[in-house]
Amino acid sequence: MPLRDLSPNDQRLFRQYGHGPAVRLPDPLVHHAVERHAIEAPYTVAAEHLGATITYGELNRYADALAVRLAREGVRPGDHVGLFVHRSIPMLVGLLGILKSGAAYVPQDIGLAPRARLAHVVRAAGTRVVLTVEQHAHRVPLPAGHRLIALDGPLPPAPRRGTPRPGVSPDDGCHILFGSGTAGRPHGTKVTHRNIAGLLLTGPGGLGVRTGDRVAQLLGLASATAAWEILGCLAHGGTLVIRGEDTAATARTADVIVATPAVLSGLDPAACPRLRKVAVVADTGEPCPRPLADRWARRADLLHCWGPAGTPVAATPYRHDPAAPLLTLGRPTPNNTVYVLGPGRRPLPIGETGELWTGGDCVPADHLTHDDFGHPGDPERCAPDPFLGGGRRMARTRALGRWTPDGELEHLGRIGTPALSAHAGRRALHLTGS
Repeated sequence: MPLRDLSPNDQRLFRQYGHGPAVRLPDPLVHHAVERHAIEAPYTVAAEHLGATITYGELNRYADALAVRLAREGVRPGDHVGLFVHRSIPMLVGLLGILKSGAAYVPQDIGLAPRARLAHVVRAAGTRVVLTVEQHAHRVPLPAGHRLIALDGPLPPAPRRGTPRPGVSPDDGCHILFGSGTAGRPHGTKVTHRNIAGLLLTGPGGLGVRTGDRVAQLLGLASATAAWEILGCLAHGGTLVIRGEDTAATARTADVIVATPAVLSGLDPAACPRLRKVAVVADTGEPCPRPLADRWARRADLLHCWGPAGTPVAATPYRHDPAAPLLTLGRPTPNNTVYVLGPGRRPLPIGETGELWTGGDCVPADHLTHDDFGHPGDPERCAPDPFLGGGRRMARTRALGRWTPDGELEHLGRIGTPALSAHAGRRALHLTGS
């Protein structure tokens, strides 16, 4: 029994604090939610960029046409299609068209990614088709037998009744995210439809977005958080405001902002008069400073979110109160888990410092390598989940934390670094994955 070493009370609290609420998703395919808005409100503006706009009806028709083209090129459910673009309206057409085809999109910022990285991503993700725009077509390293499609080129007309829906399951890939590669060649993580829908189609991850809300799109497409900006907006009928060179100008017109601490620190909350909701997505390497969180929480509802590497976007969005004694991570999102474990992955009593592991629907399907893109995961980063069972897996975060007595998760820094909290004086455990 995984919890046998805990007292009965700690066993109860381990489950109560560490397990998010069970929520049923009627349709865990996010792009179906976008399609519904196109049917119900076709003339609502889906996105704007540098003075240009596109409605939900137009976006859906263009994406249907692209899905037809992809099917003619042999793209099938389960395939991976490169989306090598810069922030733009064609970026949205490409993203939605790929999802409609049943494939997973592989995003890279064509204006920033070096050619060697693009070539590695093409090999590692096994893409046979890459989407871009004419301006950047010459920058895409295309192996023999691969196809390049320009999103600003002619597309076949979409069928009057839309594209046939291919057989896609919630556990099929939605997108493939590649890390920075600072420790070597970047590895890809396959984020499934179930992973992303579990955040975007439940509270608080839906961010309360409704028709007419303006959601800022500030981040690069290849970042994990960009999916929350883009699909989180379009799945709820908002208007995505895609930034140009001036980040602050875009933020000033937004009702909702999703950003990293680094991006948020460069913006002035007082200059955002419409702002209602902010989600700041920190990770193990970039925690959110308490003064930054307090500053924005005084201006709007602030969700302090933790997005450890290996999970899609956020595992614990939590509304921060600037009067609270601690800046915490709250509890897991619906259908997800967070565990505080000691050596040997032993569950720890409430209040003890240990390593944080995440589980449930937020754990992605697999990690890709250029040798074997079907590999089920690095054993140092993924392990069978003994608390959920049933073949489920949990992901290692290499972050330290503890549960407070009232059930809020406190982040205490990375393993091997000083604890980053008011409780830094406590001796942190040096943990291993053994």
